[in-house]
Amino acid sequence: MFNLKEEERDYLCKNDCTSFWVTSQSATPSEKIRVVSETNLRLGLNSNVYSSKNGNLSGSPTVEPQDADYKIPRLIDEVEDLILSRVPRSDYGNVCLVSKRYLSLLKSGQLFRIRNENGLAEPSVFVLANNETSWWTFDRKFKSARKLPILPSTDGCFNNGDKESLCAGTHLLVLGRELEGSVIWRYQLASNRWSKAPSMINSRCMFASATCGNFGYIAGGNDTETYREILNSAEKYNPESGSWERLPNMHKKRRASSGCFMDNKFFVIGGNNKEEGNLKCAEAFDVKKNTWEWIPNMLENLPVIAAQSPPLVAVVNNQLYYLEHSNNELMVYLKNTKSWKNLGSVPVRADLRRGWGVAFKSLGNELLVIGASTNSNASHSMTVYSCSPDPDATQLHWNPLQCGLNELNHFIKNCSVMIL
Repeated sequence: MFNLKEEERDYLCKNDCTSFWVTSQSATPSEKIRVVSETNLRLGLNSNVYSSKNGNLSGSPTVEPQDADYKIPRLIDEVEDLILSRVPRSDYGNVCLVSKRYLSLLKSGQLFRIRNENGLAEPSVFVLANNETSWWTFDRKFKSARKLPILPSTDGCFNNGDKESLCAGTHLLVLGRELEGSVIWRYQLASNRWSKAPSMINSRCMFASATCGNFGYIAGGNDTETYREILNSAEKYNPESGSWERLPNMHKKRRASSGCFMDNKFFVIGGNNKEEGNLKCAEAFDVKKNTWEWIPNMLENLPVIAAQSPPLVAVVNNQLYYLEHSNNELMVYLKNTKSWKNLGSVPVRADLRRGWGVAFKSLGNELLVIGASTNSNASHSMTVYSCSPDPDATQLHWNPLQCGLNELNHFIKNCSVMIL
């Protein structure tokens, strides 16, 4: 056994670990003992992970963790890395307890790059619910949850104001405004820490955003310097460099629009501007051609009212879906006819606040919706559902996901999906 450096011990203490692997002194080289959360408590390891099975938080005072002392021959690093890359991300807190090299592999972000190179995508959902001071992150099936470190801003304007979020690579960006101006706080998954990120080229709010690969795209919105101008500019965030790159301008200025990726294009849908009011059109940025295509009447025949949320859109299997908030119904966009088809009702109340407070996201090959239940007898806690959408169906089957966090408010302030 050997001691960890102070910064490595600090990293482990800030990460959530419920179990890890050790080799028993009396065991054969191939025998290993699973040390579960009860043993963690006995050893005094940090275990701030929420179990959806019993609805309890497990945790205890933190002491210096011990590395496993392996008596078996080591694999070459490249093989070990490939094996580790296939471990579920929810277990990474346990992986970093095994050895210093594994801890370094995680902190550097190299493990995530290996996953990306081998196509091992695994979604995580980041949620900030009403009345919560911390973000929560969930696995794909909402069977495990973890509370992120509290975002360290002490600015009341930022903490109490509206915020927008976007995932890019291993970064979760939270954009808002402090007393001195616009600010972006960045949570880095590899280090489990918050820090301030570089400002956008054009500071803005109420913009459209979407993630494609490791990049984050934004377009339009209100200028936050004067709040008088609606923008048609667009930018791309690169998590490797932590910088913003200017993109060509859209054809139209628009705020309160929504973004998504489909057909290898960044779509900006709906919104409004001073000259035309509510917009039924959309635009698509072709990543390869570096140009915008104007799409007239994409939201034709869909109701658009004043003060509603930006369009609730998500893409699954390269198919666009729209949650129509006024009647809680799901629509699918038929590309061949450029029309919308009704797929029936959804099990959450998007109509409560004109679409605000509802999370509607793509989760790999599934749709995810979080909000207030349509069940009149339900509490004010959030409910979570997923479905595997079929454009040819007439009614979809929604599966309830029991996340165990029934105390979280049903009004979702921000929600972003990170796929790594």
